[in-house]
Amino acid sequence: MSEIPEQEPESFASPVRAADSSPSAKVKFFVRVALLLITFALVGGSGWWFADSYYDEQDGPSLTAKVRRGDLQVTVLEQGTLESSENTEVKCRIRGWSKVTWIVESGAEVQEGEELVRIDTKRVEDAISLHTTDTHTARATLERTKADVAQAEMAEEAYLEGNYKTQLKSLNRELTIAKSNFETAKKMLAHSRYMFNRGYVSELEVEGNQFTVTQAKLELEVVQTRLSVLETYTKEMNLETIRGRVLSTGSKLKADLAGLAMDEGRRDRAQAELDMCVIRAPKSGMVIYPSAAAWKETPDVTEGANVRRDQTLLLMPDLQKMQVKVGIHESMIDRVKVGQGARITLTEGDINGTVKDVAAVARPAGWWTGNMVKYDTWIHIPPGKGLKPGMSAEVEVVLAEHTDVLLVPVAAIVETESETLCWVKQTDGELDRRSLVLGDSNEIYVIVESGLSEGEDVILNPAAVLDAAKSEALKTIDESDEVAADGSNAVAAKTN
Repeated sequence: MSEIPEQEPESFASPVRAADSSPSAKVKFFVRVALLLITFALVGGSGWWFADSYYDEQDGPSLTAKVRRGDLQVTVLEQGTLESSENTEVKCRIRGWSKVTWIVESGAEVQEGEELVRIDTKRVEDAISLHTTDTHTARATLERTKADVAQAEMAEEAYLEGNYKTQLKSLNRELTIAKSNFETAKKMLAHSRYMFNRGYVSELEVEGNQFTVTQAKLELEVVQTRLSVLETYTKEMNLETIRGRVLSTGSKLKADLAGLAMDEGRRDRAQAELDMCVIRAPKSGMVIYPSAAAWKETPDVTEGANVRRDQTLLLMPDLQKMQVKVGIHESMIDRVKVGQGARITLTEGDINGTVKDVAAVARPAGWWTGNMVKYDTWIHIPPGKGLKPGMSAEVEVVLAEHTDVLLVPVAAIVETESETLCWVKQTDGELDRRSLVLGDSNEIYVIVESGLSEGEDVILNPAAVLDAAKSEALKTIDESDEVAADGSNAVAAKTN
């Protein structure tokens, strides 16, 4: 039995890799690369030669445009967003700072009375508890003051009918006794003198009676003085003290009444704010978040955000009164007037609008705007379906419209410090340098006031293809640099 010869295993490499692995394939590959490089070099060289001959200044460039008559529309194009000119604002009515615990999604359609925002109630509940305690304390203080007022009002009558009468009667009794003692002492003195004259009593006894009379008289005068002081001073002083206390307690009563009213007002206001922690829709419609500042990446009102009193939390726009807000560059804002026409390009199509208002003050410029100064301008949009706030729009404001004017492409113009130039290709191929007086322009065409005639051929982009135009442009740059240098030197000289 003959042996079967062993076969080599079949290769699993791809055909490309197999071909690459052979020496002959490598040679062919490098030959092809060399041929391609030679071809590119030949094509490039012929291209440069063709370009040089194509823009040969002897024959004149053939890239020209004819000066023609036509209509010119000057516009300014800006990007903006749709918004409503009339928005119902949903504001926070709680004093101080509060935290939002839940808020409806922006763009949601809601019905009147539906919940829009919930605000954390802990701070309000603490305020209710505190003000309720203060109210009870103020009411207790008020009741004590009322009792003091009533007591003070009765004190005058109580004094006049009580203490004053008691003192008056006591002094009158003492006065009667003092008068009686004085009269008795005088009678005894007179009797002792009579008896002394008769020889029945001694002189010492007469002197004793004389002393008794003097003492009784002094006691009478003391009682009379006390009675006079009571009537003239003590009574009035006590009455003034009592009346002053009445006024004092009356003023304190008013203060306590005001304090109670203030504490009750705070309590009632806090209770009302507790109901305001749930904000409901004042009407049916769409709700959106207010626009945040340009430098912010998130809206001002989100779940967990702190909000203040009178801060606008949501807007409910009137979708029948829409407008576009755009920023017009400061170089063009003087030409934008209220009432000018505008074309608004949306994803749904184009709409014609009018300029509604132009801001008198530029919006703040910053890094988020590239330090570009722009003025807010509002474009009115007629009512339509499918218009929603926040939609992007391209606005083209028509600044001017010129009819039957002489037009030349902007690309044919070279501006210098002293004049505006272009180069005209004559019928014989010669180039004619022209000085122009230009009018209004847009991005493509400019109006020629003088210097050109209809039908003439002007060279496009002359600074790139003509040495004369290039030298004029470079000379303008050099002169600008020299002026800047001279100006800086002049400023430095003035500073020094």
